[in-house]
Amino acid sequence: MGRIFSFICAFLLCVSANAAQYRAALVADMDTGRVLYQENANQLNYPASLTKIMTLYLTFDALEHKRLDLNDYLIVSQSAANAEPVKLGLAAGSKIKVDDAIKALAVYSANDVARVLAENLKGGKEGSFADLMTRVAREIGLTNTNFENSSGLPNDDHMSTARDIALLSMAVYKHFPQYWHYFGIKSWTYNGKTYTNGNRLLSSYAGCDGMKTGYTKKSKYSLVATAHRGNNHLMSVVLGAENKDVRANVAAQMLTRGFAMLNNGVVPDAVPAQTQSQPVSVAAAPTTMSEAYSAATTVSAPKFSVPQKTVSGSGGAGVQFGAFSSNNAATNQAKNVKNKLGVNAIVETTGTSMYRVRVYGLSDGAAQQLKQNATTNGIDSYVFH
Repeated sequence: MGRIFSFICAFLLCVSANAAQYRAALVADMDTGRVLYQENANQLNYPASLTKIMTLYLTFDALEHKRLDLNDYLIVSQSAANAEPVKLGLAAGSKIKVDDAIKALAVYSANDVARVLAENLKGGKEGSFADLMTRVAREIGLTNTNFENSSGLPNDDHMSTARDIALLSMAVYKHFPQYWHYFGIKSWTYNGKTYTNGNRLLSSYAGCDGMKTGYTKKSKYSLVATAHRGNNHLMSVVLGAENKDVRANVAAQMLTRGFAMLNNGVVPDAVPAQTQSQPVSVAAAPTTMSEAYSAATTVSAPKFSVPQKTVSGSGGAGVQFGAFSSNNAATNQAKNVKNKLGVNAIVETTGTSMYRVRVYGLSDGAAQQLKQNATTNGIDSYVFH
């Protein structure tokens, strides 16, 4: 017990030296969800471009369920072209391949491409995509996260926590391992220009395999970094660092200490969290996120996904089964659609206190067939694009 106490105290002294230079931090085991150390992990912060982890999570889900293909081309709207920097500078009406769009987010954090993905995945409206992001966040256990856009551009209501960002990142890793390599790309060339990943640990920290950086004036500098050493795979999250050096150094420091704790067998059930308002005490025992980790990593896919049998390629059509003034009424309609048509429709808000019941990702033919089946079963519906 004394050995554990000494090791933890050494860890806390090490990280506390930089504590005034960042707002929140966490290091956790990617394979078990165990938190080795956390500091202000449940404190609300602006996630900035860490938001794009959710945008990519939903993109990977669309690929998994054949609503997108890596070789598909996405059309750039005027709204996307007008997105604020950082961006690729795509012209309205131009196209970008899905594979390149993913790399644009994972490597360069391009805001215009984040909007392109959002608009192409959710009926041309980034706001609708942001509603979907928040709803899926709830489904996988992110209890203190609200998304207002697909990129993380400044918005006072666009908030998350280190704990939620960690869970989201673990969900990506567990649900879509086939796409994990995108977060470890060090550089990417597009239209003759090479873009370098802002996660400097990819080149400087042994075993680092991802993941994502973020910055706005309000959020300051943030980083999720993951690394393999031996049989262990750890994640560190740093939010609100004063500069790039601090976020990289603290993330690396936490990963190194985390690996040392595991290798020395001195990992307690929960490591005390340090706060600025009270001294460090090994008697303080925060939660380990075990239940949230289980929720985030055992869900096979977001509940909004269109069943495979209703998808015919990466179609842009869908069917709406009505709009309702209450969530309960819409939910009952979704159950009605499921019982009579065998289709898992989603309930989504419209932004005007209405709830609509929809199925996305259909070809025109499949959408018309579904509408016909609905009419036969006494369910009003219409096809949209």
